[in-house]
Amino acid sequence: MNGPTPPSGFEAAHRIADAVLFEGYVLYPYRASAAKNRMRWQFGVLVPPSFAAAGSEHSHQRTECLMEPRRGARLTVELRFLHVQRRTVQRQRADRGFEEVDELALSDRVLVPWDEGVPERLEVSFPVDELTVERVSVPFDLPACEVQEVVYENERPVGRLTRRRERLDGVLNLSAAELPGPYGALRLTAVVENSSVWTPPDGADRESALRRSLVAAHLLLGLDAGAFVSMTDPPQWAAPAVTQCRNEHTWPVLAGAAGAADVVLSSPIILSDHPEIAPESPGALYDATEIDEILTLRTAALTEQEKREARGTDELAGAVIDLADSLPPEVLERLHGAVRGLREVTSAGVTSAGPDGDGFPGPSPDTPWWDPGADRSVDPALDRVVVDGRSVGAGSRVVLKPGRRRTDAQDLFLHGRTALVEAVLRDVDGAVHLAVTIDGDPGADLWRAQGRFRYFQPDEVTPVEDL
Repeated sequence: MNGPTPPSGFEAAHRIADAVLFEGYVLYPYRASAAKNRMRWQFGVLVPPSFAAAGSEHSHQRTECLMEPRRGARLTVELRFLHVQRRTVQRQRADRGFEEVDELALSDRVLVPWDEGVPERLEVSFPVDELTVERVSVPFDLPACEVQEVVYENERPVGRLTRRRERLDGVLNLSAAELPGPYGALRLTAVVENSSVWTPPDGADRESALRRSLVAAHLLLGLDAGAFVSMTDPPQWAAPAVTQCRNEHTWPVLAGAAGAADVVLSSPIILSDHPEIAPESPGALYDATEIDEILTLRTAALTEQEKREARGTDELAGAVIDLADSLPPEVLERLHGAVRGLREVTSAGVTSAGPDGDGFPGPSPDTPWWDPGADRSVDPALDRVVVDGRSVGAGSRVVLKPGRRRTDAQDLFLHGRTALVEAVLRDVDGAVHLAVTIDGDPGADLWRAQGRFRYFQPDEVTPVEDL
């Protein structure tokens, strides 16, 4: 599906939108035989209405957000989703015919049946003024199709892949309404519906419905003149109108370059304004809540047979294998311990005051920041911190009062317990943490010997002397 040229702001948003499109597409260890890859397509699935009525899946998603268009502004909308196609594998027989098989082993890969996702895109553009007059409906349809690909080994045909897509119909509805007041803002409504006419046969399962579904459906909305209002952090004048917006199965956030407000990404995955891919990320890994370093190292450690199976599962899985095998050491080092912000570090040659007021050299410029001995101005065993007007350090006793917003859930069970402070620690961002052992814990001596403690921030404790 083709359409008008999207606004330039879409270019900056496409990388994060691609991550939404392929979120969870194929999970480590990137093989069809992995149990986690047998339950796929979790985000933004819009099934046919007949199937939605019989289960918990949805056939539509609704986006409502606020915008402040300038005179003559145009709205461009880009609907993106995956269309599932079923790939079957056939082996060539001696009589040159073909027979369907569970796998076809080649020298570099093992081909197996698999559901592939084909990216689809619908782009439309309208003057904003038209959307305030009447609702605009844009129907679209993707016909069923089947293609075949001959598989060669040493320039000799050995099998065939058959890919089939089912018919898929949908509609995009757009409208805009003026908000009361002097601000000249509009409420934009965009509804994406799966309108496929399909009657599930008896016993039809989710897999059958998925082949007639919009998968990972999301919207990019762009203004060529004007701005959108943040739905997460709206200005005071817009807050009441934001609470009245109705978003179903999706959530709109400002996208594109930081500080810009001309593009919105409405995603089935909850994001913050101006979401970004980590700059250290070497490429797409398709694994939900991915940790690039761990996934890359584990992928590189797969056996050659496992890599053959991954390459035969999906082209994208094969690309992940090739990526992990080709990363140079400097890229892997960049993945390790990335820090988004650092407190100011004392320059070389400048002295800091120690616990007793003595001066000693600051960290050497050639000492890595993560080296425990890099900054001699801190000493966990001697440092102290003021809590409720009292000095607290190693040897102090405190009452624990874990904070609900940031603590580990298990720490809530320790509310009201007394503990011994073992050390005062500071992280690279300057935050202070108290390492403690719990009074009455029979394993306290063992934890102390191993250097394993529980950690609380100063506002989560009360000195015992205050009781």
